[in-house]
Amino acid sequence: MAGHLCLDIIPQFRLGENRSIKDLFVPGKLINIEEASISSGGAVSNTGIALARLGIKTALMGKVGADPFGKLLEGLVLSKGAESKIIISEADSTSYTIVLAVPGYDRFLLHNTGANDTFCADDPDYAMIQDVKLFHFGYPPLMKRMYENDGAELTALFKRIKGMGVTTSLDMSLPDAASPAGMADWRAILEKVLPYVDIFIPSVEEIMYMINRDAYTALNSGDSGADLLDRLSIDKLPAIGEQLIGMGAAIAALKCGKKGIYIKTASESRFAEMGRARPAVMHCWADREMHCESYFVHPVLSTAGSGDNCIAGFLAAFLHGMSIEECIGIGCVVGAQNVRVLDSVSGVKDWDETLCQYRSGMERNTLRECSLMWIYDAKTGTRYRR
Repeated sequence: MAGHLCLDIIPQFRLGENRSIKDLFVPGKLINIEEASISSGGAVSNTGIALARLGIKTALMGKVGADPFGKLLEGLVLSKGAESKIIISEADSTSYTIVLAVPGYDRFLLHNTGANDTFCADDPDYAMIQDVKLFHFGYPPLMKRMYENDGAELTALFKRIKGMGVTTSLDMSLPDAASPAGMADWRAILEKVLPYVDIFIPSVEEIMYMINRDAYTALNSGDSGADLLDRLSIDKLPAIGEQLIGMGAAIAALKCGKKGIYIKTASESRFAEMGRARPAVMHCWADREMHCESYFVHPVLSTAGSGDNCIAGFLAAFLHGMSIEECIGIGCVVGAQNVRVLDSVSGVKDWDETLCQYRSGMERNTLRECSLMWIYDAKTGTRYRR
């Protein structure tokens, strides 16, 4: 597990006030809040620690600065039970995020990339990686060396690891549109790296921004504070999945927040090239397309890290040899565990409890937009593409 690592500082807003964003954030206004939660954050922490809690032996590879934030962050990571391979850089500052998780809204992230910007293809511990089944990398849009020069470092990293026979996995993040990352040619980057990525698990917002900016902008227009997912029809997802499989991924899974997970897979011949963690029965995974509804949670304290935890659930189930339906369902379960807590990692349960939750028939966020494109199984909350 490698990639972006940061310190998360999460002030807690008072529940029940139900104030709109435009009324809450007024220049010069004092906002009374509760105590803050401080935790490790970023893909390395969120996905990596969740994988360890789910029973997967996990090593964490990231970079921090030799500063107070770095010492605090390293201690937080070491306390979570995963092996640490963190680089401490004297030349860089430690990355941090202030997470504004306002009740009733998706979170706002005030982020400093810090040492993540200098993480490069030479930094991972390849001697360790060559013996693992699966390598997951997260958040290249928040790591300058990974997206500059059309993603040359990112491609070199995945090509090298793929050449070791390791199954590879990649997650993204949504860049600030005004930043150099936001202005990068992400379609070109993905076309270069995805042939070496077996499992690609971005959010639908991230991938729409990267490969269909006009549609992303259209869905984001309208009332202040509205959520892109409120306007998104799952009928639009197959076209995205088709593009990602066409770019080279074996599995394209789109995290859709409260609207669940969509997944599309490539041919059996592509699965044969998938590395040591490939499914034992490949034909049960090949050429599949479906959508799984998310689980109902109330109250939602914070969505910070929920996508990363969802990935951990999916990958843990995948490494346990479970079916495609079980993998996306368990991904949704672990994402639901996360939103019950304020920070990004403490809500995740162990593997046995997670399996019990998955099999318990938890209430789902049922979608009303069932077009003739899908065959719906109400018992499992799963839609299959006709």
